[in-house]
Amino acid sequence: TYAKMDTVSLSFNIDSPRWDQSTFVGRLKHFLNITDPRTVLVPEEELDQAKALVESCRAGLVPPGSSQEQLLYAKKLYDSAFHPDSGEKMNLIGRMSFQVPGGMAITGCMLQFYRTVPAVVFWQWVNQSFNAFVNYTNRNAASPISLRQIGVAYVTATSAALATAVGLNLYTKRAPPLLARWVPFAAVAAANCVNIPMMRQQEIINGITVTDDNNNELGRSRRAAVKGIAQVVLSRITMAAPGMIILPIIMERLEKFTFMQRIRVLHAPLQVLLCGGFLLFMVPAACALFPQRCSLALADLEVELRDSIMAKHGDKVPYVYFNKGL
Repeated sequence: TYAKMDTVSLSFNIDSPRWDQSTFVGRLKHFLNITDPRTVLVPEEELDQAKALVESCRAGLVPPGSSQEQLLYAKKLYDSAFHPDSGEKMNLIGRMSFQVPGGMAITGCMLQFYRTVPAVVFWQWVNQSFNAFVNYTNRNAASPISLRQIGVAYVTATSAALATAVGLNLYTKRAPPLLARWVPFAAVAAANCVNIPMMRQQEIINGITVTDDNNNELGRSRRAAVKGIAQVVLSRITMAAPGMIILPIIMERLEKFTFMQRIRVLHAPLQVLLCGGFLLFMVPAACALFPQRCSLALADLEVELRDSIMAKHGDKVPYVYFNKGL
């Protein structure tokens, strides 16, 4: 049910961004919209209807009686659940809209259960399994990856996270308690630097499709892939940083109070809820750090691709564009 039933303008373009994507604030509004965790509760049937409505609108066949508000909501559901490259429905766990409920549970447990090696190993393994789903789901879908490569990426990233976490856990046994609480973040940051590039290695090996300003394909670039993946790694570390750095300080202070010592059983649920509060803002904020439609100057491309573009278009294509993934 919609409170306001406005008419659809003749100039309405469902794929045109509602907010200016060249600014951080515009991108933040966009990602606040499509990473809304409430969308994970939307039934599959309604998601399919939203996709059908978006595709009809793209074809210029707006169903009679449709309002612009209905179309925008359908686009919100479409963007939250379907891959921007392939148009295929993404698995629930890998969607950015699942980052808050999934991430808050795992991050809260990593921050709570950091004192023993078995607990560190288990929760880092759970986190890297979750990350593997997310990284695979949000890759540039134009670059296929084999099951063997997925397996190698998963094992490598999990090993990096465990080595970092266990090593630092043992190293900080005699360190101040707060330093030990930051071990999970160090492990997550290290694993992200391995997990994402490994899961998206085909993009680095074979390059990703780059286009001109009008979405005309120009070729494949490995340098574009490296830039996109580097931005995603930085975004993911930024996404985790506030909760995993600030929350341990908060818990360190709170646990000194007598009332907190009496309710130790509630410490883990409290950390999970607080993690959720951080992620509710940090998921869209981290995604908004860099434009989804990334650009690269022609001069920074591989020599062969640059020469090929210049031979066909001269100096009419100063920049190329590509989807960096999330």
